[in-house]
Amino acid sequence: MELTVDDIETVTFDSFTTLVDVLGSTHSVLEQYVDEPDPIVDRWRTRAVEYRMLCNFVGMYEPYQKTTRQALEYALAVHGVDLPETAIDEIAGVFHDLDVFEDVTDSFERLDEAGYDLYIVSNGEPGLLDAIVERADVTDFVLDTISADEIETYKPDVAIYDHASDRTDTPVANVLHVATPWYDVFGAMNAGMQTVWVNRRNRPWEVYNGDPDLIVDDLTGLVEALEK
Repeated sequence: MELTVDDIETVTFDSFTTLVDVLGSTHSVLEQYVDEPDPIVDRWRTRAVEYRMLCNFVGMYEPYQKTTRQALEYALAVHGVDLPETAIDEIAGVFHDLDVFEDVTDSFERLDEAGYDLYIVSNGEPGLLDAIVERADVTDFVLDTISADEIETYKPDVAIYDHASDRTDTPVANVLHVATPWYDVFGAMNAGMQTVWVNRRNRPWEVYNGDPDLIVDDLTGLVEALEK
């Protein structure tokens, strides 16, 4: 597939792993408590996503931060790590202070100058998203943040992309969604948006069904495609 740049009015961005480094930040905080943080980080992240998808399937919404902590507790238990509640609080709390990728601030400024309306659409709660906008120094460029918490439905359910279309007052076909999580890209594709996969970890694209309109290594590649 190929971007139809002339159709794009609004660009929406995922937050976690797209704008902020979840893997690196969680690894850094966990290594203060365990000798081998990598398998715990991987299980923590995977289980958190599974919990949120389960929320959608069974119709029992739980907030992002709660599912994050629950998944952490599970990952620690699986690997036989027993930590006090204060330590678990500190580890889970890293989501309030995730490292921002270096390409974010400049890319948002350039896209704003190019005339695009920019939003963040995320599974995270509003407070977490506001913190990301502030840390990334993109307050002047982001028109608003849109949270799954507003409709109590997580990505990749089509409802959140339709909600984003309504909130941005942009037809779905004129929205470009930018994300690193593969399931988020598929969700936006299914909703009828154009999509960009930010392949920050140099992984092959999924074999499931269909391709994004554009694949880039970072946000700089996205900007270069949209500025043409």
